[in-house]
Amino acid sequence: MILLRRLLGDVLRRQRQRQGRTLREVSSSARVSLGYLSEVERGQKEASSELLSAICDALDVRMSELMREVSDELSLAELAESAAVTEPVRAPVRPMLNSVSVTGVPPERVTIKAPAEAVDVVAA
Repeated sequence: MILLRRLLGDVLRRQRQRQGRTLREVSSSARVSLGYLSEVERGQKEASSELLSAICDALDVRMSELMREVSDELSLAELAESAAVTEPVRAPVRPMLNSVSVTGVPPERVTIKAPAEAVDVVAA
């Protein structure tokens, strides 16, 4: 399941880290507790629109830019999730080989041409 709060937190963290800023700096600028901002970045807390606005202001990032990046992340996550849900690849069906009986031919003269995984060799 894709959690929007986790994607949002990941994008906020990347924005902050791109600027080389600490949680403490951004929490102080946004007037949000350090612990709460940390929980938002880790996707453990759902951020209100007012909180997001304050964090975006502190990071000097437009909320529309933040949401666009979250939307891109969500699209990729949905694609990855749908690819994982598609029908599982079935194991290839092993072809059945007909029995062949060779008599009167020296063993060193017998050549079997078939894929190795399709041949069962049983010593007589």
